[in-house]
Amino acid sequence: MAQDPERDEEQQSGSDDLLTTHALDMVTLWSSDGTHSEMEAEMIRGVMESNGIPAMIVGAPQYPVLGFEVRVPRGKLKEAEEMLDQAEESGPEAAMEAEADSEK
Repeated sequence: MAQDPERDEEQQSGSDDLLTTHALDMVTLWSSDGTHSEMEAEMIRGVMESNGIPAMIVGAPQYPVLGFEVRVPRGKLKEAEEMLDQAEESGPEAAMEAEADSEK
């Protein structure tokens, strides 16, 4: 910008580059419009974030009939899908066991 010529020089030199890759675009990992979809979305988001995958929930608690989605970065989608499959295969017993281990 004209008001801050030093900042323009920094951006041109590459010291303040923005990540503009499509790998950071948020894509839908999971969606549902059931009565328990908000709770499921929160659990899935928790699993993703506890394993280092950023996740966000899209939905309106005021209008649960519209459903909820869990979105992750496009670059992490495959890893997130594998993690979700693994969590579903493990079932609730594994979740309780993991929670008990984390409380020790």
